[in-house]
Amino acid sequence: MRRKNLFFVLMIIFTLVLSACSGNKASNEAGNENDKPKEEKGDEQVTLRMSWWGSQSRHDQTQAIIDLYEQENPNVKIEPEFTGFDGYFEKMAAQAAGNNLPDIMQQNFGEYLNQYADKELLTDLTEFVEKGTIDVEGVSDTIMESGTKDGKLLGIPTGTNALAAIYDKEMLEKAGVPLPNENWTWEDYEAAANKVHKELGTYGTRLLEPKNIFEYYLREQGFKMFSKDGKDLGYKDDKLLEDYYAMNKEMVDSGTAPGYDVIQQIKGVEDELIVHGKSPFDFRWSNQVGALSSAAGKQLELTMLPGENNDKGMFLKPAMLWSIPKSSKHKEEAAKFINFFLNNIKVYEIGGSDRGVPLKQEIREAMAPNLSETDKKVFDYISLVTENSSPIDSNFPASSAEVLQALADIDELVMYGEMTPEEGAKEFRKKTTEILSR
Repeated sequence: MRRKNLFFVLMIIFTLVLSACSGNKASNEAGNENDKPKEEKGDEQVTLRMSWWGSQSRHDQTQAIIDLYEQENPNVKIEPEFTGFDGYFEKMAAQAAGNNLPDIMQQNFGEYLNQYADKELLTDLTEFVEKGTIDVEGVSDTIMESGTKDGKLLGIPTGTNALAAIYDKEMLEKAGVPLPNENWTWEDYEAAANKVHKELGTYGTRLLEPKNIFEYYLREQGFKMFSKDGKDLGYKDDKLLEDYYAMNKEMVDSGTAPGYDVIQQIKGVEDELIVHGKSPFDFRWSNQVGALSSAAGKQLELTMLPGENNDKGMFLKPAMLWSIPKSSKHKEEAAKFINFFLNNIKVYEIGGSDRGVPLKQEIREAMAPNLSETDKKVFDYISLVTENSSPIDSNFPASSAEVLQALADIDELVMYGEMTPEEGAKEFRKKTTEILSR
C-alpha cells in the first residue's frame, strides 16, 4: 500500500493542473503554434527527449537503437529517460503537469492512452501518416485503431502482444506436473501450482497481477471490465470478482503463491521468482519472455492463459505505443524516429520481440530465418493467439487508470486478510461507482 498515496497525489496533480492547461481551448483552437507540426531543416541540430519503461535488457536495446538512429541522422541527439513500469506514469503525470512531456513517449493502450487523450495532451499523428513521414502501409487497420481515440491517431503501435502463461518446463517435469497447453483450465492451473509447492517446496506460482489478469478472467466468461458506454463496470454479478480473489487468496494462505510482502521486493524482471527457480509460473505479456529467459539463463516456455473459453478471453494488443505530446517543439523529427522504429529491420534485429512482434509482414518474413529460439517461440505464440482470440476491448473511460488502481489496492487488502473476497468485490464496485460518477 506504500505507493497508493503517491499515486493519488500525482493523479490529483494530473487532473487539476492539466485541466487548467487543456482548458485553454481558445488559444488552441485559434492555432497554437506549439500544436502544429514543424518542418525541420535537414541540417538543423535537434535534441529530442524520449521516455520508456522496461527491464535493463530493454534499456540496453533501446540505447543501441538510438545510437543507430543518431549515426544515420547526425543532426539529431536523443536524450533517453527510462524507468521500470512502476512509477513510469506517475513520473509522466508530473511532467505533464509542468508541460514538460518528452518529445517521444512510450504510451500504454487502454486506460493511460485514454487518460491523455481526455486531457488533449497528445498530437494527432494522422497528418504524419497521410504525408508519409510515418509509413504504416501493410499494418492492419485493427492494430492501428488501437492507437486511435475519438477519431485521432494518438499512438503508433510498436508491435503485437498478448497475455501469456510463461512456465519453467524443468520445474514442472521435476514435480511430475503435466505441461500446460492451450486447452488447460483454471482447475488444471491450481492443481499444477499446488503440486509443485508440495513436491519441490517452492512457490507453485507467482501471485497474479489483477489489472490485466482479472480483465482476461472476465472476458473468458463472456464479460468486460467496463460497460459499453464506459460509465459502469461491464458485469453485474460481484461473485465473479469474489471467485477471482478467493482463488488467489486460497493459494496465498496455503503458501502455494507468495503474498504481497514478497511481491513488493520485486523491483524488475531480474528479480522475478521464475528467474530464480522459485516459481514455475508467471502470467504476463508475451514480449517479456525474452527478458525473463535471459535473466533466468534458460529457455522459458509459454502458452495461452487457462480457461474453458480462453479463445474468448485472449486478445491481441499493441505491446505499447509511441506518442508525441502536443507540447513537443520537434514533432516532425519525433515522427521520423517513430517511422525508423517501425520500418527498419535493424531495429528488430536489436530488440527482437521485446516491444512485440513486428507489425509488418515483410519484416517478420525477413527476420524468420535468423530468429533466436525465444523470439521464434514468441512469433509462433502470436500466430496461435491470432487464430484463437477475440477483439480487444477499447471502451476504457478516461478515469479507468484510477479504477484499475483501486482493483489492485483492494486485491492487496484481500490477500493480507484485511477484507474477505466478498467484501473486496463489493468494495471494488463501490469505489468504481464513485470514480466513474465524478
